[in-house]
Amino acid sequence: MLNYFKIAYRNLGRHRRRSILSGLALAMGTALLMFIAAFFQGEMRSSMETTLRLNTGHIQVQDADYDPDKLSVAWEYLIENPQQAVVQIEALEQVQTATPRLMASGIVSVLDESIGVQIMGIVPDSEANDPYRDGLVSGEFLTADDREGILIGYPLAESLGLEVGDQLTLLVNTSDGDVDEQNFRVRGVFSTGTSAYDKGIVFLPLAKAQAFSGAENHASMIFILLHDREQADAVADAIQGEGYQVKTWSEMNELLVLVNDFSNAYLMIINLIVLGVTATVIINTLLMSVFERTREIGILTAIGMKGRQIIALFLAEASLLALGGIAFGSLMGWALSAYFGKVGIYFGDLGISGDMLLQDRIYPYLTFDSAVNLMITAFIITVLASIYPARMASRMEPVEALHGSN
Repeated sequence: MLNYFKIAYRNLGRHRRRSILSGLALAMGTALLMFIAAFFQGEMRSSMETTLRLNTGHIQVQDADYDPDKLSVAWEYLIENPQQAVVQIEALEQVQTATPRLMASGIVSVLDESIGVQIMGIVPDSEANDPYRDGLVSGEFLTADDREGILIGYPLAESLGLEVGDQLTLLVNTSDGDVDEQNFRVRGVFSTGTSAYDKGIVFLPLAKAQAFSGAENHASMIFILLHDREQADAVADAIQGEGYQVKTWSEMNELLVLVNDFSNAYLMIINLIVLGVTATVIINTLLMSVFERTREIGILTAIGMKGRQIIALFLAEASLLALGGIAFGSLMGWALSAYFGKVGIYFGDLGISGDMLLQDRIYPYLTFDSAVNLMITAFIITVLASIYPARMASRMEPVEALHGSN
């Protein structure tokens, strides 16, 4: 077997330029696919983590009749005395943190400009608010006893020309169906790196949001984060109660899970297309080699080399081309993925809805499994592509090959 590779290496060296170009084509295809895989994985990973962290959490407990799309603060759709349930939920060892939140629809008004927003009443000290606390651009975070402060996103502040200390008017739909308004001072401006989310939400301390909207001692949900999101179903079963609905992250993010599955299928199609093109280059290289070495093949056949041995010789050449091209391409693909995985690729506000949040900057993320699978697939396709020219060479009759070479 080693002799086959020695002969194959010598044959590839006869036309170094052609061999290098063929290997380079395979390398570029491998590098491109590796980077595309890293980009897709980074995009979906970022979207999932961002959506869970900012929007849905791992589990939500809501009133049985609550509809998150309506953002109603009528008492019959809310959880009464939510702090009592929070204490019981946080006693579970799988739970990292649980906190009540009140959601309401409102309008932010500054002079003649008005923008519709989602109002979220939060417990400021909760660990679940770390994304906003860590993302402070200016000012300070809310405190539980603040009755005049509001926290707004950087895109919203920029569009309304607001800074820390400025005043705005906030209108809210109250629990009795009326509209109330009140002036607030901007305590802080935050950025989560997700403009589509930051521009449409404002934060108030929970107690103030309850008083402002007339919700009193009620909350829209209990927002729960776990140490391991895969334990969501078990925890959800443990906290089921009459009059409540308990939703896990997979139930709340069906669209995101579907898109993730679709992206894997889409990525597989791209892989096959690109590898198909590079395989064509390999076939062309080996076919040229067959036509140029007709006399040599005839001599080898005449002295007793069997067809399967000739096939093995051409497969050895294809294997060497594949190993060299894939190795170099994998190195390039890994380097690109590592570099952009640190600096990211800026896309800005993609306008994605709350069902699927994407950060403004996407960071490619290459997993070991996907890299290895891609390399193995590229190698197998390259070797399979070489079978046709190899079989063509093995079927040459010695006399015809020697005669055709003259």
